[in-house]
Amino acid sequence: MAALLLTLTLLSGTPEEVSLSAILDRVAEEAEAFLNLAPRIIGTETWHQRVQKPARRLRLRMGASARQRPAPRIEERRIVSEYGFGQFKESPGTLHEMRTVVSVDGRPVAGQAEARQSLALGITSDDDRLKRRILSRFQRYGLAAAAVDFGQLLLMFTRRELGSYEFEMVEERWIGPHPALVLAYRQRHGEAAFTIFEGNRAHRAPLRGELWVRRGDLLPLRISLSATLQDRAHQIEHRASVEYFPSAYGLVLPASVHYRKLAGGEVIVEHLATYSAYRMFKADTEIRFETTPEEDAP
Repeated sequence: MAALLLTLTLLSGTPEEVSLSAILDRVAEEAEAFLNLAPRIIGTETWHQRVQKPARRLRLRMGASARQRPAPRIEERRIVSEYGFGQFKESPGTLHEMRTVVSVDGRPVAGQAEARQSLALGITSDDDRLKRRILSRFQRYGLAAAAVDFGQLLLMFTRRELGSYEFEMVEERWIGPHPALVLAYRQRHGEAAFTIFEGNRAHRAPLRGELWVRRGDLLPLRISLSATLQDRAHQIEHRASVEYFPSAYGLVLPASVHYRKLAGGEVIVEHLATYSAYRMFKADTEIRFETTPEEDAP
């Protein structure tokens, strides 16, 4: 799992022989394929969440220990779900992650086949109320507000959205066994910003991050982002990194999502999700899945 997130910088210099426009054209092409094909694919997500909680109760302490900050509690949760992408009639062209939970901390909630069929029916339904119920059910199982809708970060770079960002070639690095070209991007001033919803509050902040593409065919393999907000006395930073892999279905799919929320430089919420067993389904008179699932993401 950790191997998906580690890279070794062995190459340096700016790859001048590959134009920025060629890279962005290729990435936009993959984003369009994702938009069109992802709603027909369902996989299995394993979600590991770690949340820092304050100490359970106040205790009277004396001496040197009174000057020490009580150690926070770390709570963890592991959720296995069937995972896919759907869209609402009121916002066509915008995908949302959708899940039906199979197990929580090892305790079964639903059978995997049943969960997969239920999710496929929800994704293909014209009833937006049903889709919202699917979204709300997943929220019940988390320890904190779930960081969702990162799997489709690739859609930030459709042809329509490319003008919202400034790009700069950075260098060449390795991502797993692949040499990759790395682009830094930053959201242009005045463009629509990243929105973080916490309870009834919506926070907006400009985005910045990196886009990694495979050296040979310019296929997008990693997208990272960060956004910083000021919340009372603390500076809050949201960081995420999504790894993609080329699937047999004509599009790249998420292999993992790593999200962290930091307050004053300290990690207080962390999610790591990994994905496997993707299948494409057909929906005509009934939901029918491909007989052989896609191999697990590398």
